[in-house]
Amino acid sequence: MARLFTYIAVLVGLLSSLVYYVVEQNPEPYWIFKTDHLHDLALRGIAAHGNDTRSIAHFITAELHSMYPNHVNMEEEYILNNAGGAMGAMYIIHASVTEYLIIFGTAVGTEGHTGRHTADDYFHILTGEQWAYTPGDFVPEIYPAGSMHHLRRGTVKQYKMPEACFALEYARGWIPPMLFFGFADGLSSTLDFPTLWRMSYVTGREMIKNLLVGKF
Repeated sequence: MARLFTYIAVLVGLLSSLVYYVVEQNPEPYWIFKTDHLHDLALRGIAAHGNDTRSIAHFITAELHSMYPNHVNMEEEYILNNAGGAMGAMYIIHASVTEYLIIFGTAVGTEGHTGRHTADDYFHILTGEQWAYTPGDFVPEIYPAGSMHHLRRGTVKQYKMPEACFALEYARGWIPPMLFFGFADGLSSTLDFPTLWRMSYVTGREMIKNLLVGKF
């Protein structure tokens, strides 16, 4: 299982690296999602469904699928994810070389390291709260439902979901290096290879599917 996971990770890395230098010079034409639209969509989902996270997620994916039918995964596959010491579940709505869009969260709370990434990360809180801490600060950043936490490319924070919290998470930039952060805890601590396989399979499937239709 570990060997198969390695092969898939290498294949995704090689395929995405083929377009890295072209895309990195001018990535904007390859982005299909708009940050202001995603924030507005999250707010409308919250207004329509309150604290019903599943209904908010359905509201969001239905509109996105109507706009981008070839790029939105409508199979509601929630997969456990351990990264940076934090644990939750994610539903991969979109994964490509330059963007990913997921529903991420937990019903019981979690805390960990954001990771230092090669993409800007926009965390739209749907239900609950996220707290964040930057070294040198003495008060937490608190993001309630309806707010957006922007983790800028190359920066790092401690974060916490003190109780149940779910968010629409959008990353734009160079996505493949972020996968190593997503897989590291599974390989070094949890050793949950069935979950690693499932996460690798769905991520690889969506990335390759988008590459095949010209979406980098």
